[in-house]
Amino acid sequence: MKNGAQTQVRQCQRIRGWGFLCLLFCSALLLTIPIRVIWLQQSPSEPLQASIQRSSSRSTPLVRRGDVLDCRGRVLATSSVGRRAFIDPSLVDDPLILGAELHQAIGLSGAQVQRLLAGRLHRRYVALPNLLEPWQVQRLEGQPIAGVFLEAVPVRRYPQHLDAASLVGMVGQEHKGLAGIEYVLERDLQAHNGRLETYRDAARRPMWVPPSGFEPGMDGRDVRLSIDLVVQRYAESRLTQAIKELGAAGGRLIVINPETGAIVTVAEVQTHGPDAPTQQRLHRVRSVSDPYEPGSTFKPFVWAAATSAGLARSDEVLSTPRAVGHRTSFGRLIRDAHYYGPSTWRKVLVKSLNSGMAIVAERMSHQSMQHLVDQLGFGKISGCGLPGETAGLVTSVQDWSNYTQTSVAMGHEIAVTPVQMARAFCAFARDGSMPSVTIRDRTHDEGVVTTRIFDPAVAQLTRDIMHDVMNEGTGRRARSTHYSMFGKTGTAQMPKKEGGGYHQDRYISSFIAGAPLQEPKLVVLCVIEDPDKSKGSHYGGSTAGPVVRDLIDFTLPYLGVAPDLEPTSKGTTNVASVGRARGANSPSREPGH
Repeated sequence: MKNGAQTQVRQCQRIRGWGFLCLLFCSALLLTIPIRVIWLQQSPSEPLQASIQRSSSRSTPLVRRGDVLDCRGRVLATSSVGRRAFIDPSLVDDPLILGAELHQAIGLSGAQVQRLLAGRLHRRYVALPNLLEPWQVQRLEGQPIAGVFLEAVPVRRYPQHLDAASLVGMVGQEHKGLAGIEYVLERDLQAHNGRLETYRDAARRPMWVPPSGFEPGMDGRDVRLSIDLVVQRYAESRLTQAIKELGAAGGRLIVINPETGAIVTVAEVQTHGPDAPTQQRLHRVRSVSDPYEPGSTFKPFVWAAATSAGLARSDEVLSTPRAVGHRTSFGRLIRDAHYYGPSTWRKVLVKSLNSGMAIVAERMSHQSMQHLVDQLGFGKISGCGLPGETAGLVTSVQDWSNYTQTSVAMGHEIAVTPVQMARAFCAFARDGSMPSVTIRDRTHDEGVVTTRIFDPAVAQLTRDIMHDVMNEGTGRRARSTHYSMFGKTGTAQMPKKEGGGYHQDRYISSFIAGAPLQEPKLVVLCVIEDPDKSKGSHYGGSTAGPVVRDLIDFTLPYLGVAPDLEPTSKGTTNVASVGRARGANSPSREPGH
């Protein structure tokens, strides 16, 4: 019994010893697990690092770029959702087989697939180049292809197609503005992407979203322009027709509301020339980027400034020549298209006499002419909001000479953009003040900044005499039978691109007008570039004038403005509103400026 008890004690001791060793071993083993976890967290191996990255995913929820609207809310540019396919090369067993499957499913050639995957087999995402058509989406959804997936992407669409295309511009693949309004107003239109982070299991199934894993996106803001799509369509159509009939290289047409400074229309056509394809591709707005010499359309500004300064009276008779030309005090010979002999200062503007403008320009100081040019905003950008705007060309104070003084009085040796010219002319359609202009919607006077240019009485007088231009002078071919207009024609020789000087037989013809006479609602400028003389007259009154008249006759009824002319017994028209004080002068034949 004693030996048995001792044996039993020894067995218990062995059991306790082995049990302690097992406990110690298990404790050590369990302790290594958290140590290993901590180690792997601090310094994971490359395979583990890749696995950790695949356990979570980050995506960008779709957001919407803002719409571009015209002044009445018509959509010029909008965003929708399209479908695009992409390839995960890691899931593709044989690129050749994949190419054959894609060719059969959506018509994508095998060669294109090989080029897309070349050098990209290590990637997880290779997008197919084009958006899918609905039938292609249906095929890929109905017959899935291993390694090929579908994703939703934003698509920019232009419902009006070519209408106002140069103004609206375009966006790139990243949905960022590249040209036109899309580029200028990128800050307003741009959508701000959000973020969604998801943790996934080994089978890539979503498990949960961490508290900080979601940031909502923000859609872009809609932008309403001052452009009226109906007027824009008519302007583009009428300008295209005129350019074709005249055989011209191009043309520009701009309409401004003088009350608000809102740009209603900017139409541009360019048919030929070395840079025509480039202009169209770049969506360049030439009405703010390419200056031109305004010619005689600049004369009303100088006429009003000299009259306001008391340097000439409308009834003052000037010694304009009967023939040959006028010789300035410094020996420059100034020619007119037609000679009328001594003429009143009023007649100088009606008949567009260069000689009379030169005579009065010599009475003005260089500083006063320079101040006028600066006040009118020439040589400075208008800040209208259109892309690529330039300041134009104005002779510097240091280089200003007597020759420059007389040239500027006739609209030469100065280059302006159509937007600058139309804005300055608004001073005659208002009370002598020039409004700030904008491409953004401005339906009320609120926000309009004005600059006083002329005394209201002088602005009204100049406007009345420019109405005489339509009846007695160079604008007779542009008269409307429905609305009383005031305007001025311009015909300037085209400058040579190389070597300086001017072409002797190539012209820039223009016409600018406002209507109706008593309460102007529109200012319209048309510039015709390099019209073909063999197809008719190259003067502004007969080339650009009818375009301006037709646009006024179309737009004013559309805006609800009643005609202010009534037919007379002889079939002509008279102003049906308040009479005007006018200087006496008998009509004579049109000089053809």
